[in-house]
Amino acid sequence: MIGAILGDVAGSAYEFSPNKSKDFELFADRNGKKCYCTDDSMMTLAVADALLNAKEDFSDLSDQTVISMQKIGRDHPHAGYGGRFFSWIFERNPKAYRSYGNGAAMRVSPCAYAANSLEQALYLSDCVTKVTHDHPEGIKAARAVTACIYLALRGESKEVILSHVRENYYPLDKTLDEIRPEYSFDVTCMGSVPESIQCFAEAESLEESIRNAVSLGGDADTMAAIAGSIAEAFYGVSEEMERIAAKYIIEADNYYGIQPYLIDIFLDFRYKYM
Repeated sequence: MIGAILGDVAGSAYEFSPNKSKDFELFADRNGKKCYCTDDSMMTLAVADALLNAKEDFSDLSDQTVISMQKIGRDHPHAGYGGRFFSWIFERNPKAYRSYGNGAAMRVSPCAYAANSLEQALYLSDCVTKVTHDHPEGIKAARAVTACIYLALRGESKEVILSHVRENYYPLDKTLDEIRPEYSFDVTCMGSVPESIQCFAEAESLEESIRNAVSLGGDADTMAAIAGSIAEAFYGVSEEMERIAAKYIIEADNYYGIQPYLIDIFLDFRYKYM
């Protein structure tokens, strides 16, 4: 979860300003645009909040996910949501809309931490994904990321994690050097989630995973959030990086002049599951 937020913040300055290099200041403002928590962080925290408030058996997790996503989304309306999801946030009786956008994969990291088995992790992933992204490709992408994180948390090797992805989700048959030259902005699961996993595959740290994702020049914040969420589970996160994530979470509430509560979700989830 922390890695997702860090990746989101680092990539936020490059979402619509492509960067094809790994050599950049990680949390620097760029072209007058300030790094910030985008919708990726908001909805990752919403999933964490839903898991905290769900019944012990998670039987109401989908309902809680809708409640949490709508509350956080309405309280933080300028976080960069996609058009269809923005409308969903304000609907009285929101329904899934067959999305296969990569938002399905960027928000699921808390599911892996709350689960006691891979089977349960995938069930939780399905519960929080199908409320909006009920297209098979959306469900698949969220499962792929959840599985990577769950296996990493259990100490599996990178080879085991990547083999699981290849056998069940994506071929991962191109290196970043092969992907980067022609790659461009793509918000679909099919066109960004395998690439994000490859960013983790070729990294030797959390920070390098994030840099890899930004360097592809695509949907930088979301891809870095996905790569970062997997890398955190595999490599861990330093206290300094955790403080940076907390700072930006608090800033997200301060921007709207509301009593900070996102940081409480962050800390409560960390205490219970991390």
